[in-house]
Amino acid sequence: MVIQHTNYSLLDHNTFGIDVSAHYFYEYSSVADLKTLLPKVQQHSSTILSIGAGSNLLFLSDFDGAILHSAIGGIEIVQETPTAVFVRVGAGIVWDDFVAWAVEHELGGIENLSYIPGEVGASAVQNIGAYGVEAKDVIHQVTTLDLATLEPRVFSNEECKFAYRQSIFKGKDKGKYIVTSVDFCLQKNPVFQLSYGNISKELAAYKTLSLAIIRQVIVAIRKSKLPEPKEEGNAGSFFMNPVVSKAKFHLLHQEYPEMPYYEVDAERVKIPAGWLIDQCGWKGKTIGRVGVHSKQALVLVNKGGATGKEVVHLSKEICKSVAERFAITISPEVNFIGKPECE
Repeated sequence: MVIQHTNYSLLDHNTFGIDVSAHYFYEYSSVADLKTLLPKVQQHSSTILSIGAGSNLLFLSDFDGAILHSAIGGIEIVQETPTAVFVRVGAGIVWDDFVAWAVEHELGGIENLSYIPGEVGASAVQNIGAYGVEAKDVIHQVTTLDLATLEPRVFSNEECKFAYRQSIFKGKDKGKYIVTSVDFCLQKNPVFQLSYGNISKELAAYKTLSLAIIRQVIVAIRKSKLPEPKEEGNAGSFFMNPVVSKAKFHLLHQEYPEMPYYEVDAERVKIPAGWLIDQCGWKGKTIGRVGVHSKQALVLVNKGGATGKEVVHLSKEICKSVAERFAITISPEVNFIGKPECE
């Protein structure tokens, strides 16, 4: 089934709550529908954008092209071993619904990614992550449709070229493929990842641990820090955490011994962007109709009626402040639609 709209409002399709419209908007519920739809769309639209829930997008203007949204559903076990279960999930499934399904079936690997907004297809494009776990850690393969040939192509985990909030679908092959499903490898006897952030502290109140308890705690942590998009438009974490050399880190740590950090490898250290932004005095600050969330400096919020360009302006000011104080460049995690990301 295909649903088509013209001059369609995207207000309900971006969690930032930016009131823009798309010249054409299509929603499809199967790969067959997508293959039938694409040639027609390509005839009248030179610009095509495939979106999920719009939880990682910032529209700067009306979209003069065609937006495609997947409603492909389904969660299916395709293979099982003594220790693991391989699960195929439709690109249109809400990510947190899949996490809830995995926890209910006592399959581990994605419980730390609870309550991340968005849909399953976008999880592979963005390589979503939280609390020491990334989608790449559990993705087995990604099935796509090639926009040029209309033929399916399956990418192995290695072929996806996953990196921090990055994949081949966001990088050199951006716009060439549409994700239709993702296969995940989940564990029957998972090893819990509890060392990141304040998870261990929150779990100390529990005598026993389970996937359900970990999910419950992480959902509570995220709700306490992040505003609900329906109350204040936002895209979750707006900036990526910068990674610096060990030499750079040691210099900073001498000046700021309280600075939190996470070792990436023997040569690099990750510093929380939220801490850097907070140190620059931005937490809770508002400029016009946009601001920085009062509980989490990593989150920019739409205070009501803001435009994408207003959000960009604020993000550039924040980037500038961090660069001037710490000589560190922070970059948006959010995808800007219509204008390059701030430098």
